[in-house]
Amino acid sequence: MSYLPKPKIHHPQLPKNTLGLTRRDYEGSLSTLCAGCGHDSVSAALIQACFELDLPPHRVGKLSGIGCSSKTPTYFLGPAHGFNSVHGRMPSIASGAAAANRDLVYIGVSGDGDTASIGLGQFIHATRRGVNMLYLVENNGTYGLTKGQFSATADVGSKSKAGKANPYTPIDLVQLALQMGAGFVARSFSGDKEQLVPLLKAAIAYPGFAFIDVISPCVTFNNHESSTKSYAHIRRHDRPVMAADFVPLAQEITAAYAPGDRHTVTLHDGSMLHLKKLADDYDPYDRIGAMNYLQRHQADGSVLTGLLYLDAEPTEMHAMLGTDTTALNSLPFEVLNPGSAELAAVNAALR
Repeated sequence: MSYLPKPKIHHPQLPKNTLGLTRRDYEGSLSTLCAGCGHDSVSAALIQACFELDLPPHRVGKLSGIGCSSKTPTYFLGPAHGFNSVHGRMPSIASGAAAANRDLVYIGVSGDGDTASIGLGQFIHATRRGVNMLYLVENNGTYGLTKGQFSATADVGSKSKAGKANPYTPIDLVQLALQMGAGFVARSFSGDKEQLVPLLKAAIAYPGFAFIDVISPCVTFNNHESSTKSYAHIRRHDRPVMAADFVPLAQEITAAYAPGDRHTVTLHDGSMLHLKKLADDYDPYDRIGAMNYLQRHQADGSVLTGLLYLDAEPTEMHAMLGTDTTALNSLPFEVLNPGSAELAAVNAALR
């Protein structure tokens, strides 16, 4: 993975979180992506989210596949565990790691080519299994690493840098995640840090499969006037469905206000949370409603962003499988290897 070492020296007065760490302690190496790449903004948002969550970097497992997006785990959370898998196979590695050690926080970073093409089956099965992880797609509608071919998320009619129009119907990963049972589904824009950081914090804290599709423009091959994944197009068509922030688990704070109104809530640490209810017909707890809302607004070219769906009572992989509450890598040898008699009983049950 290409990278440049980052200087370790920083200002002694940098703010620290409750672990005594500064934001610099959550950074990785210097990025070698193109200047202005949306992926670097996503990495910066992840660094900010993990710092504000007081997350110990060594308790995080970051995983990726192949592509520009899959280089980015090198550029955040340097002290974390990392695994760069083959193309489209990140979900399998994440599933296995989560099965073996449920005590880590897993962040899987993928791209539209890595997820919507070669890894589509892997993405679907990780979703339906409810793997406890943040699955993050950095979506730019193009294969930037191989010089700008259309990916499976490119919109019909969107043009390449050479002027050729894409004739194929796009795969909408948000709608696919909803259909396959994801408990937390959101879409955001790499250029909207105010929206993206709270979404990342909520997704990392979510006890189940959390999916975020981040529109992250490719400045080299897909950031021109005829592209529907460019900075200019997304800024013109971005339609946030709701404004929300993340509050760590504590005594419940409730708020009631009318659609269209603004409301300020005082949080446990004394900080203020400003809410605005934008759409009176949008319910983020309604899976079918979310899919219908997405399809209605897809027709007029709107790019809906924000928290699109939340299952308040998710069922993650360990609950489905009934596994031990202790991480498998912490169990004693005799428990992990109960002997030939137990193996014979399992084989007999399968005959």
